[in-house]
Amino acid sequence: MAKITCSFPVNRVEGDLTLQIDFENNTVVQARSVGTLYRGFEKIMRGRGALDGLVITPRICGICSLSHLTAASAALDSLCGTTPPDNALRIKNITGMMEMIQSDIRQSVLMFMPDFVNPAYASNPLYTEAAMRYAPLRGTRCASAVKSSATIVEIIAILGGQWPHTSFMVPGGVTNVPTIHDIVQCRHLIIRCMKSYEEQILGCSVERFNDISTKRELDEWLAASSEHSESDMGFLIRFGRSIGLDAIGGSYGDFLSYGAFDIPTDSDVTPRHGREKLIRCGYAEGTNVMEFDQSRIAEAISHSWFNGYEGARHPFEGMTEPEASGEEGKKYSWVKAPRYEGKPVETGPLAQMVINGIPLFTELVKTEGASALTRQIARLARPARLFPKALAWIDEMAKLLGSSRFYTPYKEIPDGRGIGLTDAARGALGHWIIVEDRMIKKYQIITPTAWNGSPRDDAGLPGAWEKALEGVKVADTDNPIEIGHIIRSFDPCLVCAVHRLDSGKKIFIC
Repeated sequence: MAKITCSFPVNRVEGDLTLQIDFENNTVVQARSVGTLYRGFEKIMRGRGALDGLVITPRICGICSLSHLTAASAALDSLCGTTPPDNALRIKNITGMMEMIQSDIRQSVLMFMPDFVNPAYASNPLYTEAAMRYAPLRGTRCASAVKSSATIVEIIAILGGQWPHTSFMVPGGVTNVPTIHDIVQCRHLIIRCMKSYEEQILGCSVERFNDISTKRELDEWLAASSEHSESDMGFLIRFGRSIGLDAIGGSYGDFLSYGAFDIPTDSDVTPRHGREKLIRCGYAEGTNVMEFDQSRIAEAISHSWFNGYEGARHPFEGMTEPEASGEEGKKYSWVKAPRYEGKPVETGPLAQMVINGIPLFTELVKTEGASALTRQIARLARPARLFPKALAWIDEMAKLLGSSRFYTPYKEIPDGRGIGLTDAARGALGHWIIVEDRMIKKYQIITPTAWNGSPRDDAGLPGAWEKALEGVKVADTDNPIEIGHIIRSFDPCLVCAVHRLDSGKKIFIC
């Protein structure tokens, strides 16, 4: 069969994404991820007041707006030399966790699992059950997922004033001091949301699921009761294995996490590694975890619709100058190509699990690779590790409400450089700021999807999900559902397109 090229706009992702795929005998030989996004926040920020990023950058995304605020405020903290008080850290952590949890539930139930209702699986014995559960707008689990995740973000609104696009974090802490009534209400909502997650997503307690440390124990859990097997997690595993999701979607096997959720100095919460962050920062080659050094990050633009330099540059030295032609062939995306030590990496919940040394996921990566199924199980399992810590921190905050501050004053924002790194729902998120004469001279942002969905770099290396698609056998190029599974397992977030490239045969992945 001759080589054919198809263009696939992908729906059920955040924002707009097109894939250009070269097939030979229905097998992907090359994939190009066309980020159809240019919003220019880096250019918008230039010449503005140093604090403006706290209001503007949360507008980058309506799903992870609080994560952008976290990175923006952390960049100013590093510039000012300020350290938020312990209770301010607790508020930041709890709200950040809730944003992660609502995203994990919505993405899994409303974006990933509706693929199980694709007509390609009509003969699958589980298809009728899949349609009953996850048919878009009609599935029984769709409405309940929307309802439960909406309750989760109420916690952010109580502690932060609003969600999305909240701006309650500032250098030195937070501006909103909760009352004991607020704390009690949030505690009630956390317990209520955790109970719903246990009943519907896991079919067991979070403690029971977190005790699973091997693939064999996961299989035993799945077979132990109908509550387990008929939960969303159980159905994901059963259906995913039945269609081979555990055998496709592996990328380079290199992982990156900036870490998240700073540990208050007086907290009883103990992370698996050290005392700095609940989610560990690090870089991993396979399951071999190494120390992270942000100076090893660089962005290439050789295949992106930008100009200004050759090679790869650190964000402090990089430029964001759009080149709007997009018709010269080599350049094909509005996304830059970030690299760590010159390597493409994967970021997100699976990366967090591997770098944190969670036994179940280190074994799955060692035995099955970073498959589409393993990646999605990690996302759906992440709330099980966050809910108990959020509850512990809300209880600590209640005890210390009258004796712990929420803000550390600072004199002014000095000239200099600041770095704000965190892990959002989709992975590593970084803000880099340069201030001169109290104004922003440069602002650079690298989002998780820039890591996962980058185009090729100067060496011709594809990005993480471009690599994950190579070699995948597609049963029907008119209905390439296998590609949809892999891409959605990365949970893409590309928002507000202004440029689209159409080439060759065009089929929607829906």
